[in-house]
Amino acid sequence: MEELETKRIIGLMSGTSCDSIDAGLCEVYPDLSCKLIRGINYKYPPHIRAKIFQIFRGEASIKDICQMNFAIGKCFADACKILIEEFGKPDLISSHGQTIFHAPQNEKLDGISLKSTLQIGESSVISKETGCPVVSNFRESDIAAGGEGAPLVCFADEKWFKPLKKNVLVQNIGGISNVTVISGEHTTFGFDTGPGNMIIDYCTQKFFSKPYDEDGKLAREGIVSDSWLDILMQDEYYLKNPPKTTGREYFSPRYIENALKLAPENPKDIIATVTALTAKTIVKAYESFIFPEIDIDEVIIGGGGAYNPELMKFIRYYLPKHIELKTHEDYGISNNFKEVMAFALLGYCTYYSIPNNLPECTGANYRTVLGKLTY
Repeated sequence: MEELETKRIIGLMSGTSCDSIDAGLCEVYPDLSCKLIRGINYKYPPHIRAKIFQIFRGEASIKDICQMNFAIGKCFADACKILIEEFGKPDLISSHGQTIFHAPQNEKLDGISLKSTLQIGESSVISKETGCPVVSNFRESDIAAGGEGAPLVCFADEKWFKPLKKNVLVQNIGGISNVTVISGEHTTFGFDTGPGNMIIDYCTQKFFSKPYDEDGKLAREGIVSDSWLDILMQDEYYLKNPPKTTGREYFSPRYIENALKLAPENPKDIIATVTALTAKTIVKAYESFIFPEIDIDEVIIGGGGAYNPELMKFIRYYLPKHIELKTHEDYGISNNFKEVMAFALLGYCTYYSIPNNLPECTGANYRTVLGKLTY
């Protein structure tokens, strides 16, 4: 096996909210630790972003998807060029891509599994535009190995938080929420707990024409509707046993609009209630699938949700009082760029042919090397 060396890697991530391309120049070390040198949020051009949402809504043609694969690749490359201009070329670029559809359910056609996922943002475009090798297509590799293609960040969580020698839950709150369970006496496992910021963002846009509830101000001015919250909590996804993963395909605009038919009249009460929903579904997942087996010391929050004080307040309220609530920043890891760092690490492992999935998290049949390398 080739001797491991420190590599400078640009990690690229665009999540379900599609608010920006997160790009971060990282140093990844042979012990698989990772340091963020600089992170940026690169905004999609407005018409490109609108087209992505058109694809999400199922209103796009095959031609649109084909063209957007290359256009998004160019956007990812442009984000990289900002960092390259300041720091020079990295050894590698590691791109998650833009998920446009995720179908982990094991449906069959003519006896052939239709379990699948699709991330676009053509790696050949990124490579040719930047002159750098690019690792991409991580989720596809996991599904090909029998998994659900998510959550993948668990691999990085284990490397970075296992040395704490505590029982911790590493909770990412992006568009979707996912948890990694790290414990001395139990194999690392993880799953998607349900919606993160997705429903909050949708309702904030619908009722207030704002992309998200900045600092939780709208939620703070509303009152939680306990009766509506109880109805929302009955969804079958929350009862399903892990490993499990979900996304925009399930918690879709149609899903949210159906839920809103029973919502309170005051829009601020709606924002307060769906913020409480994210917090309560996270803690309910702990109560159902984690607490019966493991005594947890800490919950460590990352992702955009870590910046919403009202969401954090609700999580603290629902959590047992003896469990500490922290954020990634408490451990020197950026809340905003944690996933970028994780994909830099995943790309490093792909480059060196180090298996970088955790079957206990994704449901894959075996450990394997995720990702494709494009020159």
